Amino acid sequence: IVGVPNVGKSTFFNVLCKQSIPAENFPFCTIDPNESRVAVPDARFDWLCDHFKPPSKIPAYLSVVDIAGLVRGASEGEGLGNAFLSHIGGCDAIFSMMRVFDDPDVTHIDGEVDPLRDTETIFHELRLKDIEYLNQNIDKVAKIVARMGDKDKVAKNE
Repeated sequence: IVGVPNVGKSTFFNVLCKQSIPAENFPFCTIDPNESRVAVPDARFDWLCDHFKPPSKIPAYLSVVDIAGLVRGASEGEGLGNAFLSHIGGCDAIFSMMRVFDDPDVTHIDGEVDPLRDTETIFHELRLKDIEYLNQNIDKVAKIVARMGDKDKVAKNE
């Protein structure tokens, strides 16, 4: 679960996972990621279990990670920056949470609620981290291709 600070990520995590992690009204209440597993409800699974009576029932699980709020400049170390982006690297999917309501009692990292700006911030920072990851791995791929001995493929990859 990603988003800028104070959009309700930890509250959503608590509801989804039936947890009670702190969800406070200040930026970076979450520093280390919170993780939990949640059984995925599936009527087809229930039907199969009812009809075939297996000795054990193991439903599908979703691993959910509540990651600290992302701010503009995170890819360059702002906020919790690189720590945030390294935590998200191990996830298979990203659920972006945006705040669209204005409440004077709930602070916003940029001073005012603007879901479009927040979405652009998150996707921009994720995109920059992806580019950094790709650039780090281009050399590795080139070396592997070079070992394969096909110089045309090396030139094509460049």
